[in-house]
Amino acid sequence: MKKIMITLSALALLTSCVSKKEYAALEAKNKETQDLLNTCTVKLNSCLEEKAGLKATVDGLKETNQHLISTSKDMTILSTKGAENIEKALESIKEKDLKISRMQDALTKKDSVTLAVVTSLKSVVGMDDKDIEINVDKGVVFISISDKMLFKSGSYEVSDKAKGVLTKVAKVINDKPDFECMVEGHTDTDVLKGNACLIDNWDLSVKRSTAIIRILSNDLGVKPEQLIAAGRSSFVPLVPNDSPENKSKNRRTRIYVMPKIDQFYDMVEKEMKKQPGAATSAPVQK
Repeated sequence: MKKIMITLSALALLTSCVSKKEYAALEAKNKETQDLLNTCTVKLNSCLEEKAGLKATVDGLKETNQHLISTSKDMTILSTKGAENIEKALESIKEKDLKISRMQDALTKKDSVTLAVVTSLKSVVGMDDKDIEINVDKGVVFISISDKMLFKSGSYEVSDKAKGVLTKVAKVINDKPDFECMVEGHTDTDVLKGNACLIDNWDLSVKRSTAIIRILSNDLGVKPEQLIAAGRSSFVPLVPNDSPENKSKNRRTRIYVMPKIDQFYDMVEKEMKKQPGAATSAPVQK
């Protein structure tokens, strides 16, 4: 701008001493210069605006880049934690699978032992009498003996016929000293009358249990520490107590045989060998 002013001043001073032709040429040159100046000014302003826009873009990109760097670090941390969690989850799944496998093996062994115990008891006690049942209840082997074989009505004195069955049961228990044997008495709902020694059906069911236990222990050589006395009165009936026949079914004594699994692998092996085609089966490992 300063140079242009000087030029204009010089032109003003020289107006008086230059020809019209020269003046016109200088004026044209001045206009050309002014136009060029205006054009440059416009381009400069445009460049300044573009620079400001680019600066804003650069600042935005820097902020975005910083955010991405921060996010990347967070994702790295999350990925590391995620990998650790996945690894822990896989380890937990492996442990659960192992536990399930062991539980399945234990159940298989338990079922095998239960089958062997039932088979042994049936072979010793026999199945000729309909008043004797050998079966499994909730994984536990039991012998159920009807009341009419064991006792007279309202009495807890064991009959001579019952002693023959108890002798066979005692033989199985004595052969396997690691058995536990629970004798459980059951009655019907009839109220006891005229018996000064018995208070109620609870009393009768327990006394019948202890009467059998005394025979097993005192007469048949079963160790007392293997025996458990229990009475259920009339509260666990097999059928409704609504007829003489049903009441007869509910009056019963159950002898539960509860072996420890690890003590009966030999018995399982012997029973399995008796099965058809089992001669070449692998021995059961302890």
